[in-house]
Amino acid sequence: MSITAERKQELITEYATKAGDTGSPEVQVAVLSERISNLTNHFKSHKKDNHSRRGLLKMVSQRRRLLDYLKEVNHSRYQVLIEKLGLRR
Repeated sequence: MSITAERKQELITEYATKAGDTGSPEVQVAVLSERISNLTNHFKSHKKDNHSRRGLLKMVSQRRRLLDYLKEVNHSRYQVLIEKLGLRR
């Protein structure tokens, strides 16, 4: 269900705005998106796992808040991020 340390490090290096960047909204949204997709796959076989579903909803709302913040602060970075992650249609 959770992501491996190697995969998380790949995401950090791919979405970092500068060297050593782990806390920027882009990195946080990328890591959350990976965790959300893993949990979504988990629910395909574990439909009644409501405790994990609560965690999924918290992650989705956290990602939404980070995206709203990024959209407000720097719209161009927001556009690049959602295109890169494929979040909006």
